[in-house]
Amino acid sequence: MLPAEEIQRSLTGAWRLLLGKADGLRLLDLSVDGFWNSFFSIVVALPAMALGWVSVADQLAGDIGTISRFGVVVRLAVVDLGTWLLPLIAFALAARPAGLGDRFVAYVVASNWGSVVLVWLMLPVAILKLIAPSANDAAILFSLLLYTASLVLGWRLTNAAVGKGAAIGTAVFAAMFVASLVVLFTLQGMLGLSVPYSTPTR
Repeated sequence: MLPAEEIQRSLTGAWRLLLGKADGLRLLDLSVDGFWNSFFSIVVALPAMALGWVSVADQLAGDIGTISRFGVVVRLAVVDLGTWLLPLIAFALAARPAGLGDRFVAYVVASNWGSVVLVWLMLPVAILKLIAPSANDAAILFSLLLYTASLVLGWRLTNAAVGKGAAIGTAVFAAMFVASLVVLFTLQGMLGLSVPYSTPTR
């Protein structure tokens, strides 16, 4: 369990990075301990992610058929956590050959804490689906708007964390975005989640 002060400082730093402010890195712990501690961000994001899973579990359970609502929630959890972690593993393998070895820790720490902010940013969509399931069109539109905003914020964070200019930052962002989509669709297919849902971490 991380101290509340450290979590708050990390989230503040991530928010500044999402706004494109490179000085947000100064608020993040980029030591070895800070690197591993940044994965505690998953715990911080978990309540919002779980609400997102619950908000679509009934629909998916009906479409899948024999799978229980809890089983669907578990599958959604596997998909989202895999989409969070597996692209970072890919980045770990590619960073040094791509000349980004010196930015690996900064990017992962920033990405982990930034993902918390982005996950909570999408929370209103999950709440809307729960309290007004008939307002599906509004939920879809709201989700698209927030998701577009999250992409812009994510690009800013990546560019600030990588710190090697907009071209390289954009290339890293695009590569990680594509990797996330590949993992997302692959895991959805493997777990039989054929109905699109939106609880993005990036």
